[in-house]
Amino acid sequence: MSAVEFELLVAAVLLVLGPVAVFLRRMSWVSSFIYASSGGLCALIASVGAARLVARTGDSGLTLPLGLPWIGSHFQFDALTAFFLVILGIGGAVVSLYGIGYGRHEHDPMRVLAFYPSFLGAMTLVLLAADAFTFLLSWEVMSLLSWALVLTHHQETNTRTAGYVYLVMAGFGTMALLLAFGLLAGSDGHYAFDTMRGAVRSPTLAAVILGLMLLGAGSKAGLVPLHVWLPLAHPAAPSHVSALMSAVMTKVAIYGFIRVVFDLLGPSAWWASPVVILMGALTAVFGILLAMMERDLKRALAYSTIENIGVIFAALGLAMAFRANGLTAAAALAFTAALFHVFNHMVFKSLLFMGAGSVLTATGTRDLDQLGGLIHRMPITSFLVLVGAVAISALPPLNGFASEWLMFQAVLMSPAIPQDALQLMIPAAGGLLALAAALAAAAFVRIYGIGFLGRARSPAAQTAVDVDRFSLMAMGTMAVLCVLAGILPGMVIDAISPVAKAVLGGQLPLQTHEAWFMIVPIAEGRSSYSGMLVLLFIAVSASGAAWAVHRFASHRLRRAPAWDCGFPDPTPATQYSAGGFAQPLRRVLGTNILGAREVVVMPEPGDPSPARLTVTVDDPIWHNIYSPMGAVVIYVATKMNGLQFLTIRRYLSLVFLLLIALLVGLMLWA
Repeated sequence: MSAVEFELLVAAVLLVLGPVAVFLRRMSWVSSFIYASSGGLCALIASVGAARLVARTGDSGLTLPLGLPWIGSHFQFDALTAFFLVILGIGGAVVSLYGIGYGRHEHDPMRVLAFYPSFLGAMTLVLLAADAFTFLLSWEVMSLLSWALVLTHHQETNTRTAGYVYLVMAGFGTMALLLAFGLLAGSDGHYAFDTMRGAVRSPTLAAVILGLMLLGAGSKAGLVPLHVWLPLAHPAAPSHVSALMSAVMTKVAIYGFIRVVFDLLGPSAWWASPVVILMGALTAVFGILLAMMERDLKRALAYSTIENIGVIFAALGLAMAFRANGLTAAAALAFTAALFHVFNHMVFKSLLFMGAGSVLTATGTRDLDQLGGLIHRMPITSFLVLVGAVAISALPPLNGFASEWLMFQAVLMSPAIPQDALQLMIPAAGGLLALAAALAAAAFVRIYGIGFLGRARSPAAQTAVDVDRFSLMAMGTMAVLCVLAGILPGMVIDAISPVAKAVLGGQLPLQTHEAWFMIVPIAEGRSSYSGMLVLLFIAVSASGAAWAVHRFASHRLRRAPAWDCGFPDPTPATQYSAGGFAQPLRRVLGTNILGAREVVVMPEPGDPSPARLTVTVDDPIWHNIYSPMGAVVIYVATKMNGLQFLTIRRYLSLVFLLLIALLVGLMLWA
């Protein structure tokens, strides 16, 4: 059995597991069985994909007599597919392990179990598809199954709103993809990817296809301004589903963009890349600004996903710019950085969403101002979430730093580009990405400091306890991967090299033979980094400092209350709040960019009522673009509603006039 046949078989079993869960719904063990089976099958998917990358074997394909007549369904298994199957397999396996424990707390588990494994199977089919029909069909099934998972808690108004917005954006994205594949297929209707790959297209047509892919794949990934569904859907879905959507499904969207733009479309003109670079950089800054202002823990993580998606697209835009100018080595560097960050984001965002789910299970709230002190009540979860927070903040020696460092090395290669516009724009975009990285560190200091440190801010936080062992094992697995990918980045880079070689025709030098697990992406005299040496330095310096303190300081134990800003009040209200932590940044940047507003109600002298501060932070894209657009659609639909009450004569007259208009249009077109 070939690799593509095996992966298709596993995908088929995952698709069938959903109906099986419905059939076994009365069994007490059905939840554990479905999640364990899904996890095992995802582990098989990841192992076959990893074997393909390590062995660097040839591509394989398969055509089944399904789908469109005389065309069939085409499937492929190349290096790009293998890498994203590893992403899907690892993420699905670990999140399914988490689901064994987390699923026990679901009030209506069948609303998840009926769709969860099939969702994984549909994403697998998207990655394996090798023709437009199979790709779009699998994509739409993936979207509908994820929509059903978002509506798990459909009794809540916010959940229904999130489901509606997600469905609209998913339909819009699929329509854009349909148009993109239609243009790729051309007038002959060649739907197979192999045929599309060899076609010759004008630069204008290529630019239109690129724009449609940014709309189609970007809407599913969360690119600004197509991100509006993401901060609504992720908090509404169960936490392990949120982890899959944020860490895996958005990567399937990135796969679709890479497959079309880098593989099927071929090299684009240099002037197409600035759009992708700027959209990525602006998405990164905008997403992390919103995360900085958000009190809801899962919404803050959703906005952080938008930021990381922006980082990945900016790196892909850099690869497009280098590729257009024949700078294969620099293009491979930027492309490798993008895929490295794809892997890293899957790891630490899964960890953080699972941590948020554990907090929600233990406390019943996602409000940061109702948490606090969890490091004492949930020490294991708190430590694992700390690992994820450090990783996503791009701090060495963890994995987030390694991929972002690699991306900035690509930014420093921009002087080799001959176009003046790109030479000016890429450093500016690099500055925006550096700002986003700094804001990400501040945002997760805020999230972790308010949510896990200090004193408990509510009775629920005071009585919280650590979660079950399955959840802890899943989070621990991702935490270990954060550390390993950070101190051994050369192994990940070498695993990505076959993908860069297949897509771009170039790759980075092998890294695993370097001393001290160092990575040297360009030349040792220009750039090098060793996560292992950084880890050793931190360990030695911290141990030395601790030894010096204990050796030379006083041994007398002294206890004192925490600094209370001059107000000796034991209530948690004297601590920094989530809004207070974000206030300086909100006043500097949020007022103009996010439309932040502060309203102070100060009672008159002698009035014993309390003073009140009301802070409002809105997504300006939602209010300035989507809300007016929705109002226009409702207005037009209301006016058009009268058409269904016309008489038969008026209907015939309308059809006659439309027919004349179509004939005139065809005549003018000819």
